[in-house]
Amino acid sequence: MPMLASLSMMVETIVKLKELGHRVVLVSSGAVGLGLRRLDMPVKPKELAVIQAIAAVGQGRLMALYDDLFGQLAQPVAQVLLTRNDLSQALLEMNVVPIVNENDTVSLGEIRFGDNDTLSAITAGMVHADYLFLLTDVDCLYTDNPRRNPNAKPVTNVADIKALRDAVDVSSAGSAVGTGGMATKLIAAELATAAGVTTVITRGSTPQKVIDIIEF
Repeated sequence: MPMLASLSMMVETIVKLKELGHRVVLVSSGAVGLGLRRLDMPVKPKELAVIQAIAAVGQGRLMALYDDLFGQLAQPVAQVLLTRNDLSQALLEMNVVPIVNENDTVSLGEIRFGDNDTLSAITAGMVHADYLFLLTDVDCLYTDNPRRNPNAKPVTNVADIKALRDAVDVSSAGSAVGTGGMATKLIAAELATAAGVTTVITRGSTPQKVIDIIEF
């Protein structure tokens, strides 16, 4: 779950984007992480039924947090739980920010689309998005994990994702409570770009850069 300050900046950025005339769909993780915290469980279990129960605890708290942050800026939001169903355009037309999360409490098969990166790519395709921003803990894609390899080089523009796989090492796992990592972001980028969606990997702690990127 992002730090509250970063989350607040992301909310402010989304509202600013809407003021600039953009429609925004937020795909968010955090239900399992908040559930673990609420239940005082230090480690994410492996059993699907237990993870689903933890997600059920965290989902309400996650939406309450978003509703409070967006509510301070008078921006209505709506929870959208996906299990590969179509995402209705109605919420966007009502000036609502849809907050999408896979329905962790009922999805089967290792909870899933697989991860929120894949979910965001599928969602971007559903709504015919112009951009998909994958917010992570680095400022862009690197040839290797920059924390482990000081010689890792940034990759600022990608024309061929399949060729890119031979040039970068994306074997690092995601967070302890998540399922993703850079490998899943590349898969998401491949899915989204195949649907005509420009995909950007950037740092989640500075979400305001999204506006600069769009206006570049």
